[in-house]
Amino acid sequence: MNPRWQIDDEVRIVRNVRDDGTFPGANMGDLLVRRGSVGVIRDIGFFLQDEIIYSVHFHADHRMVGCREEELIDSAEAWTPSRFEFRDKVQSRMSLKVNGEILVQAGEVGEIIKVVRDDANETATPGFFYHVHFATLPGRALLIPEAMLERQSALEETVP
Repeated sequence: MNPRWQIDDEVRIVRNVRDDGTFPGANMGDLLVRRGSVGVIRDIGFFLQDEIIYSVHFHADHRMVGCREEELIDSAEAWTPSRFEFRDKVQSRMSLKVNGEILVQAGEVGEIIKVVRDDANETATPGFFYHVHFATLPGRALLIPEAMLERQSALEETVP
């Protein structure tokens, strides 16, 4: 298992990093580093002997955070932020079907569970897909391209 980066390499984080309960002085769930931030690798270690963990110093945030390899890109690589983030409320722009069966009606509200970057596509700009949970599909998440989603309209938000 060879690390992609070395100590003193400059990298960019591609997703928000939140405290998982192990960061000193922060509460679980607190935002530690915002996606797009640039930092410098200060140490390289392993988690459970099979996952490389980089200790990255993010100067602007004055934080040293452990990052997995898939969370980082070279700072010189082109980077495009996604329109949505984890836990954002979105609505489908059209009805969503699987094998001819409509699972989600147009305008139905869902919540982003995961952001998936498609850096392997042939275009200059990476595409984004999202794992989205809709209340009408308990226990299921759908993988939906960014173009099929829009931010939930403020008029449709409900106050609990």
